[in-house]
Amino acid sequence: MKKLMNKENMKYELTTNKRGHLTQIRAIKDFANVKKGDLGGFIKSESNLSQEGDCWVSGNARVARNARVVGNAKVSDNAWVSGNAEIYNNAVVSGNAKVSDDAVVSGNARVYNNARVFGNAVINNNALIC
Repeated sequence: MKKLMNKENMKYELTTNKRGHLTQIRAIKDFANVKKGDLGGFIKSESNLSQEGDCWVSGNARVARNARVVGNAKVSDNAWVSGNAEIYNNAVVSGNAKVSDDAVVSGNARVYNNARVFGNAVINNNALIC
């Protein structure tokens, strides 16, 4: 059963700014290093970025299709996360990195620079992929 989120518990909203089929997000409250009013990156829908935890998409980063960013994970810079990829725990995807297909990035893992993670890859713990 999907938990309904009321406005008081939400941390971001969708703006009217579009990049193709993706919509930019805006913080509606302070959390982690994000301040109320900060513009974030671009997502396809609210199912791509959890309203819970400190997870965030920033800069020109994009999260598309069925990809999910949850927990305290961060996607930033020009990073692209798509397909059924999952980014969670304290994982960070940044730079021009791309994570796609059914790949998972979790734990304290970092995927950055021009790295590509795809297929059924699992990157976790304290792994650094660049």
